[in-house]
Amino acid sequence: MPRITKVYTRTGDDGSTALGGGQRLPKDARRIEAYGTVDELNSAIGTALAGEIGESSSEPLAQIQNDLFHLGSDLCILEEDKQRMPVPRIEKRHIERLEAWIDALSAALPPLENFILPGGSTGAAALHLARTVCRRAERRIVALAREEAVGEHAIAYLNRLSDLLFVMARAENYRRGVEDVLWDSRA
Repeated sequence: MPRITKVYTRTGDDGSTALGGGQRLPKDARRIEAYGTVDELNSAIGTALAGEIGESSSEPLAQIQNDLFHLGSDLCILEEDKQRMPVPRIEKRHIERLEAWIDALSAALPPLENFILPGGSTGAAALHLARTVCRRAERRIVALAREEAVGEHAIAYLNRLSDLLFVMARAENYRRGVEDVLWDSRA
């Protein structure tokens, strides 16, 4: 467990930041943008948790926040450095756990018969917002993966997480007795 003794270091004042392996990159580098967006996703989930969402979502989301720190560490260490610097990573088991939550929540919901718009209850809207940030994080990691290696399960994890956040938003509306906001393709 790292010990943080000082919040500021002044080392980033030149517009660069250090990876876990010590390499310095510009703060707008694809890798920094990727794990920075994962951090933003974690904050969006924290915002959703700060509202009053149901236990069927709040307990998994607390675990997911921890997983997102794993993903951040996975991204902030270059693949070639992971042999000498073992760090927490996203693994297949994390994806399987997301899928189990999706299946359990989906089983309790009415079938989806139309596209829905983000909204409904406050909790559902916050979960939809987290879902869109998750999709952006996924796009950032896909772009990074075109240029350099990333953790084997990072992209699939975010892809599945965005699905879970969608299902959680529906479950939150259902729990509160709020109808999903349906897309009117004829409007």
